[in-house]
Amino acid sequence: MADVARRAGVSVATVSHVLNDTRPVLPPTRRAVLDAVEELGYTPNTLARSLVTSRTRSLGLAVSAISNPYFTEILQGVEAEALAHGYSLLIADPHDDPGHELEVVRLLHERRVDGMIVAPSAEPAALVAYLARHRVPAVFLDRVVDTPEDGGPRYDQVCAESAEPTAGLVGHLAGLGHRRIGLVAGRPGFSTTRERVTGYRDGLTAAGLPYDERLVVHGDSDAAGGERATAVLLSLAAPPTALVTANNAMTLGALRALRDRGLSVPGDLALCCFDDFPWADLFAPRLTAVAQPSKDVGAQAVRLLLERLAAPDRPARTVRLPCAFVHRTSCGCPERPRHVIEPDHERTLP
Repeated sequence: MADVARRAGVSVATVSHVLNDTRPVLPPTRRAVLDAVEELGYTPNTLARSLVTSRTRSLGLAVSAISNPYFTEILQGVEAEALAHGYSLLIADPHDDPGHELEVVRLLHERRVDGMIVAPSAEPAALVAYLARHRVPAVFLDRVVDTPEDGGPRYDQVCAESAEPTAGLVGHLAGLGHRRIGLVAGRPGFSTTRERVTGYRDGLTAAGLPYDERLVVHGDSDAAGGERATAVLLSLAAPPTALVTANNAMTLGALRALRDRGLSVPGDLALCCFDDFPWADLFAPRLTAVAQPSKDVGAQAVRLLLERLAAPDRPARTVRLPCAFVHRTSCGCPERPRHVIEPDHERTLP
């Protein structure tokens, strides 16, 4: 910094203000400093700066199944928003395992990230206890953690709406005349699984259809589980005539099970899925789906975390973002324009 200051003809303090945006600097002076930085190839020492500021300008991201297009888009949203605010990103995959989840969060914490964004596992108690014990600023994304009995949520949370969009898929299929609608549900314990099962039941109720527990089979949130669950549903004495799959991976498994049995969509069975994905419109027929705002979920998580870093004592919030209904042809009717199912809103919990 002293070399940059000499080359630009300014003080070291002025160089610091330019590089850290800590005080307004006249444009000609800022230009002189930036030119000197470029000429000398100066790179700020982040480690040295962190010793002074107690901040590393880095965030930790712990999400499983990064290869899943849904989480890949979340990662893109997180990274873009973090970089826009001058933060780098450290990424870890907890593999949806509570023990591994705790280990990767501990490792991120040891690397002194300023805060963490975590998609919690189905058993997040140890994770929450660690974050609370070490007072780590954190935001949960995609899967929310239940509100503690002793007060409001300890952490900010952001996710897409799940219940009402799922109810909308059920209602759409019921409106086409289906009376036995199956659900390939996700892994038990995830908040997304609970909410989509709730939405499924709400959709049946709104359509005047009875709930039959045999028509709900958990698929473990992956393709193999989706294939197994679909096989169970198809083996029923009275199998469903329509199917809702609760995430993109299980949709692929369901399609494989249907193909292996020589069944066509929507001729033999109508299909609607939660989670749109890039190649959903390449299938024949094209897949009717709920599209989640994946990148927006990631970006909103970063914004919530930066707000938490700036105001550690403000009330925690749970933000839910709207989904869109992408009407294609796997449901058995002509394609229609995409539309948002649920209006954008934010819930601030006590």
